Amino acid sequence: MTLKRRLIVAAVLFTNAALAHALDVKPYSAEALAAAQKANLPVALHFHADWCPTCRAQDKVLQSLKTEPGLDLTVLRADYDTEKDLKRRLGVRAQSTLVVFKGQQEVARLLGDTSTDRIRGALKAAF
Repeated sequence: MTLKRRLIVAAVLFTNAALAHALDVKPYSAEALAAAQKANLPVALHFHADWCPTCRAQDKVLQSLKTEPGLDLTVLRADYDTEKDLKRRLGVRAQSTLVVFKGQQEVARLLGDTSTDRIRGALKAAF
């Protein structure tokens, strides 16, 4: 294998490894939450409403944290208007709520917070 080819392969492997270990924002599903909790992985629920300006600001913060080292977790974006049972079960009473878990244990909760530092801190509580 040529040096150029080896460098390309190494770059692809490095990129894939970096992507595998970064904050990931996905739509909520009960299956995704259950799988993360069963595996004792850090996971967060972001109760989001499209009409909510605070939720949109939180989305921007989460997007900015996607490549930050040490935030290897999944944020599941739950629709505030439709996930009524989930909200009731977790005692969520307002959109723009972020609930962070390490496995099944809730370790942090923010309501209406758009501070990058506080959102980062809440997410890091899962480690």
